[in-house]
Amino acid sequence: MQSDRASQKLRIGLVFPGGGCEGDYYRFEAASGEAARVYFSRARHGVVDGADHHPDALRQTARVEWIGEAARRLSAVPLDVLVWACTSGSFINGRRFAEEQAAALARTTGVAATSTSLAFPAAAAALGVRRVSVLATYPEETAAIFLAFLSEFGIEALNMKSLGFDSGWNSSEFATEALVEAAAGAMAPDAEALLIPDTALPTFAAIEALEARLQRPVLSANAVSLWHAMQIADRPIPVSGLGRLLAGQARG
Repeated sequence: MQSDRASQKLRIGLVFPGGGCEGDYYRFEAASGEAARVYFSRARHGVVDGADHHPDALRQTARVEWIGEAARRLSAVPLDVLVWACTSGSFINGRRFAEEQAAALARTTGVAATSTSLAFPAAAAALGVRRVSVLATYPEETAAIFLAFLSEFGIEALNMKSLGFDSGWNSSEFATEALVEAAAGAMAPDAEALLIPDTALPTFAAIEALEARLQRPVLSANAVSLWHAMQIADRPIPVSGLGRLLAGQARG
């Protein structure tokens, strides 16, 4: 029975509120040797004065009924695990709410569920990381809420750089070369890892170069989402070329 399960593709459902992340997830799918498949469903999201990274917009995006509505559209797929793949839409109301979000998704779908925000501290713990630097795409007000969320898990941010993007669409268009430079500038000397929230920001084209330059793990939103999905499904699939975390250097 175990060998039959291992021979099946791992089916990961991803609910997200915008775009920009698809390329990273398809890159992971290919790097897994087709051992994993990803399935997308887009959720409704909030907007305040044209900004979807505004805290009030994110509190709308975080609505469990909107996320559940999107998750149910994947009901025809026999998923192994489900991820609310939105960092800001899962950290915005704090740890307890993020945990309640994931539990509600699991109840709604009957599938084990997590979120990007919950995946960040899980990945940090698996790597033994407590002191971090953060490169946040968000405006400073929203980025500060992410730091407060991390602190609920005992993770200390030694430095934070805000790019000030008011929308995930801005994040999705951020050039790889600019990302590498911004990330290097965000790194505090004593930090044990660099965290890059926002699933709309593609990072897999840059993550290996970043880790080589910084000599530390880089935990991006898309990397931790996939890693945690595999952990809670009890189906780890080490992949190369997408950073230390997905290469299998951490265990949940």
